[in-house]
Amino acid sequence: MATAITMPKLGMTMTEGTVDEWFKAEGDTITKDEAVCIISSEKLTHEVTAPAAGTLVKIVAPVGTTVECQQPIAYVGQKGEKIEDNQSAVKEQPAPAQPQNDFQEPPEIAPEPTSAPHRLFATPLAKKLAQKYHYDLQLIPGTGGNGRITRRDVERYRPTLSPQTPAPATKSANGQPLTGMRPAIAQHMRTSLSTTAQVTLHQKANLTALLTFKKELTQKTKRTLTAAPTKLMTLLARAVILALKDTPTMNSWYQDQKVWPQSQINLGIAVNLPEGLVVPVVESVQNMTLTELGTMINERIEQAQNGTLASRHYSGSTFTITNLGKVGVDYFTPIINSPEVGILGVGSIQTELTLTEEQQVQKISCLPLSLTFDHQVIDGYPAAEFLQKIVQYLEDPYSLIL
Repeated sequence: MATAITMPKLGMTMTEGTVDEWFKAEGDTITKDEAVCIISSEKLTHEVTAPAAGTLVKIVAPVGTTVECQQPIAYVGQKGEKIEDNQSAVKEQPAPAQPQNDFQEPPEIAPEPTSAPHRLFATPLAKKLAQKYHYDLQLIPGTGGNGRITRRDVERYRPTLSPQTPAPATKSANGQPLTGMRPAIAQHMRTSLSTTAQVTLHQKANLTALLTFKKELTQKTKRTLTAAPTKLMTLLARAVILALKDTPTMNSWYQDQKVWPQSQINLGIAVNLPEGLVVPVVESVQNMTLTELGTMINERIEQAQNGTLASRHYSGSTFTITNLGKVGVDYFTPIINSPEVGILGVGSIQTELTLTEEQQVQKISCLPLSLTFDHQVIDGYPAAEFLQKIVQYLEDPYSLIL
């Protein structure tokens, strides 16, 4: 029986995607996990891989076609196998993606899509080739969905001595519309703020013992300071995981005025890309060792930055960590990644002077933490206890490996 290659869901705000380019044709032999096409949404461009080995027996979504998430775009099976036409679920005209949450329970009603004209679409491969050959992407006609420029468009392009300069986009007197990922991000943020009662708490964690522990762990395991298990993000993530185990309500989804407790902890790590913010997810972290946790966090972040992260790892998080410490921010007010009920903001490590019990001046390192929680689900006191648990685990670093 043929296996469907489906339109992936690249995060909670995606409901449909457009096929930009097919790498394979009907009748071609493909292997499992081989890239067969490129799809795009308002949020990301992504390569779709084959779920099984065999023959590409039917393409039901040609280039430029928009398909709802989780619906077939092609089938892989045995050579000569027939696929009925009524198995496809393809739209005739491309349309902007509408925000929607990817949960096990019924999704929220999605608001009307936001149009964003005058956008320059290009696949990651097309951008790399254009940069390599010093081509101006604005001069290359795009044949992909929504006029997206594909790798083949760049390969076929031949610059002339006097290329025709495209007319500049007409600017509105009231400003420019949001483009790229921004409409989807903006809608998701508005939805989060309009459906939750968000409150933010701030607290510092004394990292002096943790940083000493980190050095000892590095020396005894003969790992570098940047190795995955000894990275500060890995140790912080472990503290959050342990605190979530102690406070199950914080590891829940809130939707349709109901709380949906989650049996496993799926940790989201906010990552900033040139196109906007994405949240790759590390699933089932509750039983991982420090090495497994650090390795998976590193892999998810790198793959998200390279555009190679599988679509299933963009959704399903139960709690998110976002870090602005690298740009010098101390405290801030992170917005909840709905339908989660909490998000932890991480600031920049600070050096402070304090008095010991013996009245001696001591230099310590502190980490500012900002917890935003949904007051509909959890009250301020238990939320403060949750944040305090994170601080306690960080200040008692040996508890992270017990």
